[in-house]
Amino acid sequence: MGIDVPAGLLIDGEWIETQVRHPVVDKYTNEAIGEVDVAAAEHVTRAVTVADRAQRDGPLAPYDRYTILTETARLLEARSDAFIRTIVAETGFTVSDAERDLRRCLETLAHSGEEAKRIVGEIVPIEGAPAQQGRMAFTMRVPVGVVAAITPFNSPLNTVAHKVGPALAAGNAVVVKPATATPLTAAMLCQALLDAGLPPGLIGLLHGPGGTVGRWLVSEPAVRFITFTGSTEVGLRIQSAAGIRRTQMELGSIACTIVCADADLDRALPKIVDAGFRKAGQVCTSLQRLYIARERFAELRDLLKTAVSDLKAGDPRDPATSVGPMISESEAQRAEDWCNEAVASGANLLVGGMRDGPVFHPTLIEKAPAESRVLNQEVFAPVVSLLQFDDLSEAIDEVNDTPFGLAAGIFTAALDGALVAARRLHVGSLHVNETCSTRVDLMPYGGLKQSGFGHEGPRYAIRELTEERLITISPTSRA
Repeated sequence: MGIDVPAGLLIDGEWIETQVRHPVVDKYTNEAIGEVDVAAAEHVTRAVTVADRAQRDGPLAPYDRYTILTETARLLEARSDAFIRTIVAETGFTVSDAERDLRRCLETLAHSGEEAKRIVGEIVPIEGAPAQQGRMAFTMRVPVGVVAAITPFNSPLNTVAHKVGPALAAGNAVVVKPATATPLTAAMLCQALLDAGLPPGLIGLLHGPGGTVGRWLVSEPAVRFITFTGSTEVGLRIQSAAGIRRTQMELGSIACTIVCADADLDRALPKIVDAGFRKAGQVCTSLQRLYIARERFAELRDLLKTAVSDLKAGDPRDPATSVGPMISESEAQRAEDWCNEAVASGANLLVGGMRDGPVFHPTLIEKAPAESRVLNQEVFAPVVSLLQFDDLSEAIDEVNDTPFGLAAGIFTAALDGALVAARRLHVGSLHVNETCSTRVDLMPYGGLKQSGFGHEGPRYAIRELTEERLITISPTSRA
């Protein structure tokens, strides 16, 4: 099953063929669905040089940025069938997950376009300082320059849009390096931007491994900002190479949600299931550890066993499927190995634990030993571990006792408990009566500790993707 998508590198509005090509496969059938051209070092240099020249020629007017991003969203909606078909094939996500990624992308582009019209500085009250009477001072925000956007496989459209949309809205040029497993959707988005009227030099696309193409891109001196979503290990290498250049890092996570004794389980249950198993658990904020108050543990465990057992795993194109394949069979094998290791060490397997090729069935575990990898490393698979607690402080301490701090959730009817959690949890966001995997695309999104720093969310990303410049004006004569 081939997919008609531009396969080349996008440089200065042209799709460029190279001497090396990389196959893209359907993650469920493992059949080839296309291939992309892999960049050499000279292609990376050329793409960045073109972007730098285009950006230096002068940024687009804010209203033009708005119209282009808005038109891009319209084109994506008109091409939604092709986008959904491509996302399902190259990621293995179910049709419903692909549709959600597309809908969110439309919101991200629309918000980015609107924010392009609202980029402002502020008046500085300079006359409040001694001997400054008559002077004026204000700040203005200017584009930072060429942005390198290195994106993951697990959101091949909306995460790319979260990097490209705000960067363009801020007046920058962007060079995208998508994940090697899912490059086709990014190519379709870039083509839509060109079709919407974006000047060709302002968007580039490079294919290839992160260890070569990504490294070359980061090392280009004309790149002034690097935005990356991926593992903490790779993020550390990028940050080291970035030096004093600015970055935004969205890295690893062990995402947790707390269910207190007074929680509304009817509300919590479907949200917990969605947070643990959408996109086969391959989301930075996928629910990995679920802390349940001891007096509600048996009740919620039984409800979850029934709900998770009812989830169908398999062909992502089947409307009845809730959990499709993982990004590769090797990743599904890893998840199976980690679960088997936990069970061999004394964990109780409640549901799942089975693998059919790249499909790892949704899995619930309880009583996993503290040293288990399913608890202490990012599982990035449809695996949720259940834990009990007696006191909220105990659960908060355990959530904090990880190297990560991206997001958490808490279900409670007690305002005091919610506020205690808000003050004490070391995470970038806490969602009360929602799970750790809650996200609305206009909100600030980012982590603490080894989960990274900086923010996505159009308004907040634009603030980071612009530089603040101070202007002072002294009159030549007194009025």
